Amino acid sequence: MEDRSRAIFGNAIPTSAYNKAKKTKKKNIRKFGDDKDVNYPCVIEENPYIGDMLGVKNISIKPVGAGQDTIEKFDREKGIIVGNIRMGFGHYRISMAIASAAHSMGYTPYWLDLNGFPHTTCTKVISAQNDLYSLGSRLSQKSRLFNKLVWEPLNYEGFRKITYNASDQKNAELMAPIYKKIPKDIPVVATHVWPAQAAVHAKMQYVVNAIPDNWPMALHFSEGSLHTVQTHFAYQGYRILNGMAGKKVLHPMPKEELEYTGHYIDHELVSNIEEDCKARRKRKEERKPMRFLLTIGGAGAQKEIFAAIIKYLLPFIKVEKAALYVNVGDYYHVWEELLKEIPELEAFSTTHMDDWDDTKKFCEEALTGDVTGVHGFYHKNIFEAVYCTNLLMRSCDVLVTKPSELAFYPVPKLFIKRVGGHEMWGAIHSAEVGDGSLECRDIPHTLQMLKLFINEKKVFFDMLDCIENNKKAGLYDGAYKVVELAMKQKK
Repeated sequence: MEDRSRAIFGNAIPTSAYNKAKKTKKKNIRKFGDDKDVNYPCVIEENPYIGDMLGVKNISIKPVGAGQDTIEKFDREKGIIVGNIRMGFGHYRISMAIASAAHSMGYTPYWLDLNGFPHTTCTKVISAQNDLYSLGSRLSQKSRLFNKLVWEPLNYEGFRKITYNASDQKNAELMAPIYKKIPKDIPVVATHVWPAQAAVHAKMQYVVNAIPDNWPMALHFSEGSLHTVQTHFAYQGYRILNGMAGKKVLHPMPKEELEYTGHYIDHELVSNIEEDCKARRKRKEERKPMRFLLTIGGAGAQKEIFAAIIKYLLPFIKVEKAALYVNVGDYYHVWEELLKEIPELEAFSTTHMDDWDDTKKFCEEALTGDVTGVHGFYHKNIFEAVYCTNLLMRSCDVLVTKPSELAFYPVPKLFIKRVGGHEMWGAIHSAEVGDGSLECRDIPHTLQMLKLFINEKKVFFDMLDCIENNKKAGLYDGAYKVVELAMKQKK
């Protein structure tokens, strides 16, 4: 296995950072073991949640003795692996976009969640990191001091440093066994850097690293793979490794290792942009209730902001000037806490709790029918919890979200306060291309933006115009292009 922690793109990693990376790997081995010599059976299974909609099949890495290899069942001609990790909702959502695009193009997407196999060292390492990140996200919303002194600097500058990549590369060596039994000639699209790094360490031949963020960070580098980005700002920043070693000028990325693609968006959303924007204009002109979609992120943070939004909207909901979708993902306790904090919410609410068929039916009927009141959604399964927002997005008028992966989606957006400094640049990009608001960094400014959406057409219609123009320009075609690049490597 090649040691990729000593240098990246010709830039040497300081000895102190390299030694720290080696110590981190040894610490993880002591804590979680090292299964580099284990031959886990690799099995293809049907995905019971989004398989019928996106054509997804799961790659399952079984404990030794728990199943037979099914390597022969891989589609070696049309198969494409979507590598991801279950860390929050963002990476799963981007994976769904890639799978959707691949399916629409006639390919077979295989879902590989490196955080889905608790018997492996790989999953143990990722789960521990996920727990820490989720804790940090929640603490950052509860403590301004923690957010200012720890969380914002870590997400903004800490992950940006080129030295950070060394530790990630060493940890990714422990993740490589996941790929051991997978045919090496099937292209891999990774929507988090660890599946990309692990794939490269495992000698997968065709690896695309789909970078999610607009703020360039060395955290996302996986040398040996083709890197893709969603914005020209990110392209320039990554190409020159901007600010990743303070004021030092670094060797740039080779031009053949970085591609701009546009936004990673599901085929179902891209192909219906004109129809959905037309329906939004018609509802506004006919003074139908304006539909707001609130989506709680994977860390379960920012509940107090959503509570303030709901309290503000309830008077408009009562007189049918507004309607509300609330997706709490797989955090049912958040819905219970909202009901406790806002007692009158329940009287206006229709719930769709852990019933996928009911959710799909509602989403389909909402495309052409009327919607009033509040509709609450919860799904225990992670696929349903994430994809619920995607289904609701088509019939909503405004998506209310923090500026994370959803900042790139083709729907009018109201951005609430970020979780981590790197997310700021998602809102900036969205405001510049015209399909979203500025980041509302406190509750009064969030409510001000809600008022503009409800009481006038100008801001809302401008966003719809921009979304349609962006569609014509190909801005939302990134998922298709990522798949094309992955398959082109093989050809």
